Amino acid sequence: MTILYLHGLESKLSDTKRTVLEEFGTVIAPDLDYHKNPNVFIDLLNSHKYETINCIIGSSMGGFMGYYVAIEIGIPALLFNPALPIRSVNQIVPKNSIPKENQRFSIILGSQDETVPAISNLKYFSQNLLPTVHFQINVRPDLAHQIPLEIFEEECRAFLGNLKI
Repeated sequence: MTILYLHGLESKLSDTKRTVLEEFGTVIAPDLDYHKNPNVFIDLLNSHKYETINCIIGSSMGGFMGYYVAIEIGIPALLFNPALPIRSVNQIVPKNSIPKENQRFSIILGSQDETVPAISNLKYFSQNLLPTVHFQINVRPDLAHQIPLEIFEEECRAFLGNLKI
């Protein structure tokens, strides 16, 4: 399995989180500059067009980008506090992207998140639900914007362990 991990605005994939993901397969974790490069979406597609990516995991701004890349490729995604309704940087992504039929998204939201409040994401997804797309949304009362290793590991194991690749 090949996992594309997309980090948040001011972060990178830590070694401990990489170790969790590597138990399931190969991890691609590009270093992205969302501030200076408004074309991260197209750059990701071009950079990985000859690789078979089986799923995307993204956090915050990486969750925003992961949502659009997953739709474009048609693969499942695990998104932690995705910055879909609220962002501090502009990125060029396709307008009116529609998930593929039976595409799977697992969304993990922190009820304590003040950066991208869970209620904002819930409203976004309620307005963009499609009857043929699998959205599993988990609002965790023990989670803020940062994803502690224990929660990351728990959610990744649940998501990756249930993928049928």
